[in-house]
Amino acid sequence: MLRNTLKTTALLAALGALFMGVGAILGGTGGLAIGLVIGLAFAGGSYWFSDTLAIKAARAQPVTREEVPQLYDIVEDLTRRAGMPMPRLYISPERQPNAFATGRNEHHAAVCCTQGILQVLDEDELRGVLAHELSHVRNHDILVSSVAAAVALAIMFTARIAAFGAIFGGGGGRDGEGNVFGLLAMLILAPIAAMFVQMALSRSREYGADASGAHLLHDGEPLARALEKIEAYAKQVPMNVNPAEATAYIINPLTGRRVSFSGLFSTHPPTADRIARLRGGSW
Repeated sequence: MLRNTLKTTALLAALGALFMGVGAILGGTGGLAIGLVIGLAFAGGSYWFSDTLAIKAARAQPVTREEVPQLYDIVEDLTRRAGMPMPRLYISPERQPNAFATGRNEHHAAVCCTQGILQVLDEDELRGVLAHELSHVRNHDILVSSVAAAVALAIMFTARIAAFGAIFGGGGGRDGEGNVFGLLAMLILAPIAAMFVQMALSRSREYGADASGAHLLHDGEPLARALEKIEAYAKQVPMNVNPAEATAYIINPLTGRRVSFSGLFSTHPPTADRIARLRGGSW
């Protein structure tokens, strides 16, 4: 928990510093102040509204027990076993089977399943997926993931602002050429920085949630079978999701998409490795 808190603090601080730096490049001292205000607003929004942003990005809607009784029964049973409060439940209209958890802590958490996952998985497999997602909540790493996604999106957004400023003659310093070179460097490095933010925070936490979910069920096989099915469908059924948001899902929803450099944004460990660990009892 302490490690995740420190990661979150570092990410939010980096986000504020990023906006201050861009403001200084584009507008000198005045731009620095504006960047500070924008950075604080983004950092605060990333912390308090990360769950809302993720749910809206997935076009998900809240569901009642009457609408999805099986889903409610499974989650209630798992949260009771884990000693956790019941999260809010959402359904996304996406046909690709997938799921994610979001929120800043156990008392402000949400679990979102796609329509596809409810149609493809049997009850035991769905239980394995939900145990995994609830483990993300219990392990206190969903906030880190949500803030990391917000930081990555902010870096991309900042790079576009920098490009806009360069095109229209932005830059408050004396050395205009230096400002242009700084902007070009940011445009090149921003996507790389976003990639490393995502990769650094995502791979180990997936192994951890797999292990915690298997412990919760006393069995790794249901989740192993679910991962096999989800990845197979993800290669056939596309999902339109920003790469910065892909880290939240149990399987990378961009799997199989033929997009240039899409592999650079891989935020999940190889599914075959995860399955081998689950079936090999490495949990």
